[in-house]
Amino acid sequence: MTRKVLVAVCASAGLLWSTAFAGSVMVPGIGGDIRLTVSSFESRRFDSVLRQQYDFSCGSAAVASLLSFHYDDQVSEHDVFIEMLALADEEKVRRQGFSMLDMKRYLASRGYQADGFRLPLAGLREKVRLPMIVLLNIEGFRHFVLIKGISEDEVLIGDPARGLKIYSYSQFSEYWDGTAFVIRSHLDRGRDHFLADGRWPQVARAPLAKGLGGPSLGHTLPYWPSTREW
Repeated sequence: MTRKVLVAVCASAGLLWSTAFAGSVMVPGIGGDIRLTVSSFESRRFDSVLRQQYDFSCGSAAVASLLSFHYDDQVSEHDVFIEMLALADEEKVRRQGFSMLDMKRYLASRGYQADGFRLPLAGLREKVRLPMIVLLNIEGFRHFVLIKGISEDEVLIGDPARGLKIYSYSQFSEYWDGTAFVIRSHLDRGRDHFLADGRWPQVARAPLAKGLGGPSLGHTLPYWPSTREW
């Protein structure tokens, strides 16, 4: 009898799993209904990345995700947006989105040292070994995302518009402009939260729909200083 209830629960939950919604569902069971908490693949993609709320806010969402999930510094996208905007050129942000310079100023106000550099993927994995923000150009949209890990052949991305996503090196290189924005202080904390073994969450491998936020602003950056010990 217990097995029948379990099968019924799993079957009922499975009907909801494919939808884009998350919440509670009542499932008939022995002795009364059973309340299940279910989540969709869509919502699970955002378990470790904050979803951007505006077309031009991928930068603030990426910074909030970086601090909240990789540096144990809980901040909301809204708070980062407001505080970063106060330090930036508001009209320029409305036209082009936040820049890495805006991110640098905001992080400095919170006691972090951060800079942008150019370095190949292999160098980011072997020398830097930190979570970082990068700029992608996908279908004409310049879009900030978070690199959460790099394995020997894949990159785990936290995308404020689409959630967790895995790219092969070749796929990622098609979109990446070669820049990486990294917090250079608090190194131990950052390295504790960087994934390099390829054990990615399975939800990151699921297909996802197309769609990105609005354009963001890129910069010309120096190459990573090869003589520095990280």
